Amino acid sequence: MTTIRTRWGRLGMPAVAALAVLAAGCGTEHVDAPGGAGAPPPTSAGAVPGGAADFPCPGETPTRTPAPSTSSAAPTGPPLDHYAENHAFKAPLPLHGRYRCDGLAAVRRIEAALEPVRAGRRADPETIRGALVGLGYPAGKVKVQPGGDFLVDATGLCLSGSTSGGRTTVQAFAGYADGTGCEEPRGGH
Repeated sequence: MTTIRTRWGRLGMPAVAALAVLAAGCGTEHVDAPGGAGAPPPTSAGAVPGGAADFPCPGETPTRTPAPSTSSAAPTGPPLDHYAENHAFKAPLPLHGRYRCDGLAAVRRIEAALEPVRAGRRADPETIRGALVGLGYPAGKVKVQPGGDFLVDATGLCLSGSTSGGRTTVQAFAGYADGTGCEEPRGGH
């Protein structure tokens, strides 16, 4: 029996093999893998986990990190929460490095300015907006809801909080992975 090899057969095999190798790697990245397909793109320098080291900020006591486990057993945990996984695009990005320190300082300033407003039962939107603008935030970057919730877009630093309830709460973050800035995204992928 004679085998006839054509020019296309010899040249086509390496191309087919290369495509098979490339296709085999598709879909193997996990959403929760560092740098994987689901890793959020940074929206600012403060959101880059590897770009800026976290260190104690002024007025903050350093926290101890737990010692790594020496167990060789496979980690066990709760089952995957698909609701949380599907809504991860709504999770605010954390601040790192100097941006985290700037965020903590802004949180303290806002809490100090708004707590007397809340305690004096004057937490209407215009009073809250006036206090935030008085801290130097541009009026066009301050949004206040009738219930006392507010959002400040401080260019690379997002501040959200509330004056409802037992105390004023404020959170600093770096925006959202979907690139919506400080506004919580309404829809994801």
